[in-house]
Amino acid sequence: MKVFKITVTAAIASLLLLTTTAKLAAQDLKGNISISGAFALYPITVKWAEEFKKIHPAVKIDIQAGGAGKGITDVLSKVTDIGLVSRDLNAAEFKKGAFAIAVTKDAVIPTISTASPFRKVLYEKGVRKEAFNHIFITGKFRTWNTLGFQSTAPIHVYTRSDASGAAETWAKYFGKKQEDLLGVAVFGDPGLAQAIKRDPSAIGYNNIVFIYDTKTNKPTNGIIPVPIDLNNNGKLDPEENFYDTIDDLIAAIVAGKYPSPPARDLYFVTSGKPANPIVKEFIKYVLTNGQQYVTEAGYIKFSKEKLNKELEKVK
Repeated sequence: MKVFKITVTAAIASLLLLTTTAKLAAQDLKGNISISGAFALYPITVKWAEEFKKIHPAVKIDIQAGGAGKGITDVLSKVTDIGLVSRDLNAAEFKKGAFAIAVTKDAVIPTISTASPFRKVLYEKGVRKEAFNHIFITGKFRTWNTLGFQSTAPIHVYTRSDASGAAETWAKYFGKKQEDLLGVAVFGDPGLAQAIKRDPSAIGYNNIVFIYDTKTNKPTNGIIPVPIDLNNNGKLDPEENFYDTIDDLIAAIVAGKYPSPPARDLYFVTSGKPANPIVKEFIKYVLTNGQQYVTEAGYIKFSKEKLNKELEKVK
């Protein structure tokens, strides 16, 4: 009995020590984290920062959106600790010391205004990849009748003016680069959404979180997705029509029904492997407890295997 009592007492003492150590660690973690970059990652990063600061109130986190290009430039220049990047990194960036950790996933979606007179038919026919290519890349399709409508109204194409992961990923869908995209250039995802909303003849593209309201799960901001005719049969089949709610779209991305690209991973990028204890702790939090906020915020959660693989990068 004495051995049992000693063992229990030792176990309780160890548990109290671990709890005290954890509390002290939370109290001792002090300092600043600076983050900038992709509009696509901005909303969920703000949420992660808010929740992290509840655990570590002495940590200050400054987050600025400005596009993936700003994120990668700032972090490689060591202006910030973390760059938010919503596209795959290239060899030149890795050569400069970029260290990428995938934290979640989303997709770039073609969009039109809810005021578009073509929306009903678009949801009956969809738009083929080749047609999107002629709208955004070759410029062969300049009027709506080229898509089969009885209208010679011009197609007003909109794109991003900033170095954008969304633009780069949308262009990659056609095997091209952002600079190959045609259209009126607008800064930022919110700006692009507003431009499309105001123009019934517009077509553009946006990240999921700037299309849907995560509370109602429905498209918001006055824009809606343009459905892709994935099998090129000239009509939108039931299995291709997964845009009604954000949950339907996310399920289609997870199932691989929505193409990748324009579905893509989103990254935290640091200059070299992160060494700052505060930055490391924040990234670890994002890949563990922080994942509980991913789905409700309108993003796609990684598998446990993928998360563990990314977590190993910061250990």
